[in-house]
Amino acid sequence: MIINRPVSILLVDDDEINNFISIKLIKKVLLNAEIMACLNGKFAIDQLLQLQETEPEQMPDYILLDINMPIMNGWEFLDTYVKLNIDPAHKSKIYIISSSVFSNDINKAKSYPLVKDFVSKPLNVDKIKELFELNNQPE
Repeated sequence: MIINRPVSILLVDDDEINNFISIKLIKKVLLNAEIMACLNGKFAIDQLLQLQETEPEQMPDYILLDINMPIMNGWEFLDTYVKLNIDPAHKSKIYIISSSVFSNDINKAKSYPLVKDFVSKPLNVDKIKELFELNNQPE
């Protein structure tokens, strides 16, 4: 199944090669995906704050968040995101996308109410389809 509706995604990951591959795979599944990549959580927070101030309706539908990044890691991003109330309408669905296999990371991700799920890297077409099909169900 290929999803045609416009979808905006914020990809927060410090690995540029991984971002390149993830973007290609996502665009294979989501034809109308608008994807913005940020290489660390601080840059992502800055981008989201700017959107919140100028175009709050343009907040991303999805945030795909890595854990281990320089400057501001995924946990610090989540704490700042909540503290600054960046998305009061809860438009963005946040997924942790990580190569971590540590159960404490998976459990910590599940302890954040705004995190929808923990997805193991590397992303592939099937994981992306599953991620976005699950989210197209009415709540």
